[in-house]
Amino acid sequence: MNLKDLYINFFVDHGHKQIPSAPVVPENDPSVLFNTAGMQPLIPYLMGQPHPYGKRLCDYQKCIRTNDIDEVGDTYHHTFFEMLGNWSLGDYFKKDAITWSYEFLTKHLNIPVERLAVSVFAGNEYIPFDEESYNIWKSLGIKEERIAKLKENFWIAGETGPCGGDSEMFYWRSNDPVPEVFNPDDERWVEIWNDVFMQYVKNEDGSIEELPNKNVDTGMGVERTVAILEGVNDNYASSIWSDVIELISKISNTPYKNNEKSMRIIADHLRTAVFISADNAGIKPSNTDQGYILRRLIRRAIRHAKSLGIDINSNWEQEIAILLINKYKAYYMELEENKDIILEVLANEKTKFNRTLEKGLKEFMRVTQERRDIDGTTAFHLFDTYGFPLELTIELANEMNLNVDIEGYKEKFKQHQELSRSGSAEKFKGGLAGNSEVETRYHTATHLLNAALKQVIGPDVHQRGSNITVERMRFDFNCDHKLTEEEKEQVEALVNTWIDAKLDVTVKEMTKEEAIASGAECMFIEKYPDIVTVYTIGDNISKELCGGPHVKNTGELGHFKIKKEEASSAGVRRIKAVLE
Repeated sequence: MNLKDLYINFFVDHGHKQIPSAPVVPENDPSVLFNTAGMQPLIPYLMGQPHPYGKRLCDYQKCIRTNDIDEVGDTYHHTFFEMLGNWSLGDYFKKDAITWSYEFLTKHLNIPVERLAVSVFAGNEYIPFDEESYNIWKSLGIKEERIAKLKENFWIAGETGPCGGDSEMFYWRSNDPVPEVFNPDDERWVEIWNDVFMQYVKNEDGSIEELPNKNVDTGMGVERTVAILEGVNDNYASSIWSDVIELISKISNTPYKNNEKSMRIIADHLRTAVFISADNAGIKPSNTDQGYILRRLIRRAIRHAKSLGIDINSNWEQEIAILLINKYKAYYMELEENKDIILEVLANEKTKFNRTLEKGLKEFMRVTQERRDIDGTTAFHLFDTYGFPLELTIELANEMNLNVDIEGYKEKFKQHQELSRSGSAEKFKGGLAGNSEVETRYHTATHLLNAALKQVIGPDVHQRGSNITVERMRFDFNCDHKLTEEEKEQVEALVNTWIDAKLDVTVKEMTKEEAIASGAECMFIEKYPDIVTVYTIGDNISKELCGGPHVKNTGELGHFKIKKEEASSAGVRRIKAVLE
């Protein structure tokens, strides 16, 4: 039995309900491009909204983090990873959470206690030292010397909202003798699990007060834990990656040894590209948002495939993608369902990139026709715009007896990284304090837009994705033609008629079967639990399965205005609209 199954079975046996993994593209959270942690899709429930599955939940969640794309290639960085999590929504707290963590690690994963250490919150000027967690660990047999009190063991997503101390578990990942005293700064101690105790709430004025209902949020990374259990110091040498690396080695006819960086990048980036392409949000390579990340990952994988001598015009990326689809489809059904889309995305982007590389070669010849050395700005432009890796620029320059300003290139590259990271940080700034009043209005408006499109275009129109920010709403729907001006005007008028009618928005819990029988629409039925929430607007003008949030009455929305209607992908159109 693999780690995911062991984990889920353990917590189900302890009264938890398994919830489906949320999509990698957040449905109602504009603060990030992708779901970056298992807790992110649960934000409304951590804020107090009742969860249809109850108060004890567990899952394995697909996560994507893009802050460190350029770091992938070492032994432990990944863009896509799986996160195991269990939650208590106002139910059990520290004693049960810590005890179960200890039991799972030592009894089910058979990790020797001698190789474990933990940390707890040391306290600060507002919140006292977490003596309770400290004493629980001691009672379980963890020696005092192995329990670190750390001020940084405090967790909050964003600037306000639920927060609290956390307790991290570490494993001695080294063949050296295990030290008696735990030193958190020693990199041989590797964090494998984190229990977060949402005991407090931070208000907008900076004050902190205790929560009446306390939550537990935990996280364990699958890739890192499997590598630890299998005794390898390179995540890519674990069973999660071994078959993928073996296939890349076979395709390139080169060994993993001395080619580790390129093979890790190809394996990681194609796995992430497969999961993004499979997501029902319908992301395609582009120059903005999720599409830009997808394009960047595929193109970086192609560049490293070229460096391994792989024939780029062969179906090498299809072979690797099919292996990944087969490897994960038992856990994530969308991979099999959207297999053709995944393969098409990879093939199309490869073709486009090959053309771009040709343009890059022409650009290189243009900038060097006067036989001048290549400055850092030009070298970075060739990389960023045309996908020329620095190594290729240097190689071509050497053939022409020209020099390349490598340090200047690195400086431009560093500036690019800092911009990317600050952008990611800004995206996540909202944290648990998201779902503002404006976003709530926009979310309700997507339901009205969906209903209007069904009346104007036809009943077979269905939502294919949405994205909401405080400035606008974006709504994707299946449609085989560009909307006419008359159709757009009719849709707009219908939505505003329903807004002006000041219709009540009601919510009701029922079984999934009852909801479907009542005519309620949902985007992806398989991801909903057995008990669902159904939002109805007016006299069945709109009825959808949804997690919210919504206004109480359509009169709160304001005037609806379509700003743009365009193609999103084959057979899918996109509307961008505002509430004025």
